[in-house]
Amino acid sequence: MAFKPNYNQQRAERNRAKELKKQEKQQRREEEAARRAAGLPPLDEVETAETDDTDSDDAGAAPETMQKDATGNG
Repeated sequence: MAFKPNYNQQRAERNRAKELKKQEKQQRREEEAARRAAGLPPLDEVETAETDDTDSDDAGAAPETMQKDATGNG
């Protein structure tokens, strides 16, 4: 037979998870505020700039391979 649900325990687990999420969000906000105060760009702009550099290299090579496949020489 299954145990009857312990609602207080489940509620405590939900509250712990909620508090952890709030603390992580607060820490992320504080880090972003510190970056702004230091004059650095936000983290999301830094990450997109890094991915744009790698995508531009791949974009130049992709049409060549597509052209070879289309002509049957590849």
